[in-house]
Amino acid sequence: MASLKELKGRIKSVKSTQKITKAKQMVAAAKLRRAQAAAEAARPYQERLAAVMASLAGKVSGDSAPKLLAGTGSTQRHLLVVVNTDKGLCGGLNANIVKAAKAKAKELLGEGKDVSFYLIGKKGRAPIKRDYANSITKHFDTSDVRQPGFEEADAIAADLIERFEDSKFDVAHLVYPVFKSALAQDPTVDQLIPVPAPETADNSDAVVEYEPGEEEILEELLPRYVKTQLFGALLEREASEQGASMTAMDNATRNAGELIKDLNIEYNRSRQAAITTELIEIIAGAEAL
Repeated sequence: MASLKELKGRIKSVKSTQKITKAKQMVAAAKLRRAQAAAEAARPYQERLAAVMASLAGKVSGDSAPKLLAGTGSTQRHLLVVVNTDKGLCGGLNANIVKAAKAKAKELLGEGKDVSFYLIGKKGRAPIKRDYANSITKHFDTSDVRQPGFEEADAIAADLIERFEDSKFDVAHLVYPVFKSALAQDPTVDQLIPVPAPETADNSDAVVEYEPGEEEILEELLPRYVKTQLFGALLEREASEQGASMTAMDNATRNAGELIKDLNIEYNRSRQAAITTELIEIIAGAEAL
């Protein structure tokens, strides 16, 4: 059984930890409001851009289609662009993202495809490196900026498009968390490059004449579409990170409170037992005299 001094020290230590987790919970809650608003504000733009892409893609086909839309003609080499956070203390968020990436890699490898990884963010590197060390092509670090934004998405998109144009991969998949609520962040896998053909196109009877032509407009919009998808993924990541962190710190604060309660009970029992033992020794000594 631990001594009273040890129990008192443990109670003090847990109380200090509880103060830290409570403070981090409050910080995450404050950041979550801004991150959630930014992620939700970007979604309508992504949806509208996808609708424009659908309208144009339905009018362009065959050899006239840009490479970002038509692809390389092969689906053998797949690149998984995995978007993890740069900081920890956010529950199982990064573990779930890595799990989704590994599941996709296993599926592709089972089909006989070649798989490589393009990692964004610090967390999640170790577990992927443990199983696919030779398949990691690049680490893109986003920890040197306070909040990754469109500049980082632009740099990532430019790098990926350049690699695609150099025929270093045939298909790229984006693995990232989608913010649902502070309790739910769903890892999602979407095809990024070549830009997937829209499921629904504009089938209206209206005659639309584009100036310049559809091919020229697509050449401009396709890279912007890739950047927008990456920007949206970074915003979703920020919101998911703050939501998961707030939930994890709340659970940690509650667990610390329960541990303090149990330690106080143990401390009081040990103290009572020590006092009782001393009284018995005093009484026994008095009777012996």
